[in-house]
Amino acid sequence: MAALLASVMVAASATAVAFEPNPWIDDLEQVKEALATKYANLEWAVFEREVDLPGLFADTQARIERATNEAEARAAFDRLARRLGDGHVVFDWPHTGAPATATSASPDQCSALGYNAVMRAVPVAANALGYQPLVTPQAGEFPAGFIIVHGQRVGVVQIGVFTPQGFPALCQAALQELVIPAAKPCDEACSDRIENWAAGRLTLDLAAQLRALKAAGAESLVVDIAANGGGSEWAEAVARMLTPLRLRSEDTGFVRGEHWAKAFTADEASLRHFAAHESGRNRAWLLELADQIETRRRTALTACDSAPLWRGEHPACDWLGRAFFGSGILAQADPAQLRGKPWAALLFSPMEFPYDEGVWRGPLIVLVDRNTASASAEFAAVLQDNRAAIVMGEASGGGCGHTNGGTPTKLRNSGATLEVPDCARFRSDGSNEVMGIQPDVAISFATVDGPHRRGARFVAQLPQAVERAAVLWNESHGVK
Repeated sequence: MAALLASVMVAASATAVAFEPNPWIDDLEQVKEALATKYANLEWAVFEREVDLPGLFADTQARIERATNEAEARAAFDRLARRLGDGHVVFDWPHTGAPATATSASPDQCSALGYNAVMRAVPVAANALGYQPLVTPQAGEFPAGFIIVHGQRVGVVQIGVFTPQGFPALCQAALQELVIPAAKPCDEACSDRIENWAAGRLTLDLAAQLRALKAAGAESLVVDIAANGGGSEWAEAVARMLTPLRLRSEDTGFVRGEHWAKAFTADEASLRHFAAHESGRNRAWLLELADQIETRRRTALTACDSAPLWRGEHPACDWLGRAFFGSGILAQADPAQLRGKPWAALLFSPMEFPYDEGVWRGPLIVLVDRNTASASAEFAAVLQDNRAAIVMGEASGGGCGHTNGGTPTKLRNSGATLEVPDCARFRSDGSNEVMGIQPDVAISFATVDGPHRRGARFVAQLPQAVERAAVLWNESHGVK
């Protein structure tokens, strides 16, 4: 029996397919080409992150060559992404699990469209000692309440994610309101209708919650976006709802190439179309903006060789072209002057939503943590740069992500998809937002903290944040 078992093991080992690293090394070369031509933060990675790019790729190749199976090779690629330190650089690996059977329950319409409440972060402030919840019809979307600090009633509202997809109940409401059959396939136009309806309702519900907090006696406000992973342009509209100051959005940069050239071409054509139906100053203004877009389109089609960056040197050209702003073509705008214009959202993305400036008009605090990222970092950065809010918490993530579907790269052999950011946002001091948001009032959250420990750490630093927010409010509004 032992001899038979041994012979079976030998036969099995002889027929086993040994791991072959060469196809993975070929994929690694494809990754290098993608970073060299598509990665918005390549210059930042070299000079701010101080990544040795040739050394990183040599180390990754060595790890692939030592790998004994696909899992170890994948780990080498994932390590490369982590070493870059940019949360928008990710490898999406093909699923290897068994496919769903025909008898599996099909998802409902909203689940199929990607709506999932799991996207929303767990509140931090709501787990603080002394927190008193505010019961309103909007509390399921935006948990809110109060904490008393030195006799002052401090309001708290949590925004768990900056996208309607985190609120499946709104999707279900949209299906009913828009009379969309739940069993009928939903194409892109249908999906857009649902998302637009849900985003509009979300905006109105947040405004109602802010007004409810004010009516209940809130003197200062904490907006809890800890672990909020981002979302959409809705973040720019929300920021403007939280202050009466006319906010200026961040400057943006773009990766040169067909991706952005195509977007600029479409925007220019739209503006010239709208201009043809306007007259006077509006017509002249739209045509002037169209000319500015055309200039950027030409820049997008002018390549910048990244080879010097791989030697640790700056290229002779600007690696990124300068686009417009995080809010679109305009850095700031009066919504009352744009409302009703068919081209308003093209110029200023907050106009996609039925927002009003300054729904909250008082001292403001934004709570962040290491998992606050993407559009959430944009939200915090805009408020901090405009001196509209005090940021408290720990250093967050940051950085622009993907526009119009991004520029994904499908790796030939492993089947993975590499995603890299095609844009960058720049703070008022000129720094790349990918560096993250530094808090004005630090909280030493620990990875082992449970929800109530995080709440305790937050409330311990809240008095300092409330005091600083009051000072900032007075300074920003000329109060002595």
